[in-house]
Amino acid sequence: MDLLVLQGIRKTFDGVSAADDVSLSVRTGAINALIGPNGAGKTTLFDIITGFITPDDGQVVFRGQRITHWSPHRIAKLGIGRTFQNLRLFPNLTVLENVLVASEYPSGETLFGSLFQRRKISNEEQKNRENALAYLKMVNLENKQDALASALSQGQRRLLEIARILALDPDLVLMDEPTAGVFPQMIDKIKLLIREIRARKKTVLLIEHNMNVVMDISDHIFVLNYGKKIAEGGPREVREDAKVIEAYLGRRRD
Repeated sequence: MDLLVLQGIRKTFDGVSAADDVSLSVRTGAINALIGPNGAGKTTLFDIITGFITPDDGQVVFRGQRITHWSPHRIAKLGIGRTFQNLRLFPNLTVLENVLVASEYPSGETLFGSLFQRRKISNEEQKNRENALAYLKMVNLENKQDALASALSQGQRRLLEIARILALDPDLVLMDEPTAGVFPQMIDKIKLLIREIRARKKTVLLIEHNMNVVMDISDHIFVLNYGKKIAEGGPREVREDAKVIEAYLGRRRD
């Protein structure tokens, strides 16, 4: 069963179509990539999936359940985590605190819990701290736990945002340009991390302009152009597709 299904998604902004009858199925347990030239509608689809934008038409189905008009918070709690092309960290919080922000404290979410279940809340805090440190270790930032997020390099901030999303324990991880603005050595680390996320039985859907990254790590690729899906398949199929070549190069290959 596909984890995420988009059915006939349409979205127009000021007469310009950002999503034109887009249907796709994201494979469970795979690294899926969403690619296309600038302005193809990729981030718009991410915004629709995560509830930041409501489509004009069509449905978003996650684990067999329609979530089209759900709020971003409700969608995140259901099991969809997302990173952003423009990083959204808390610069004046420490690295560890940034990850803890994503942690849940169910016993403290009610007045009764906050007043009468102090021991349980304390246990939850300890567990969340242990989990946060485990995720920081996963992204090789455990030695930066007490540093402010603002003190990190661009690549380290990318890793921190991934760690924070993983703290939500999502089934589906959406990544918007995870290698943007980072050095080649960090790109290799991020590629390994994405593979590790898949190895942990998570599903990944990423937007990425670095075609070397896409072709190296993706199991399945969707290609958009001017809001339309023009191709999908494995890396080799997509690389040799005439419509994809034309979209990127502006002409067909001989």
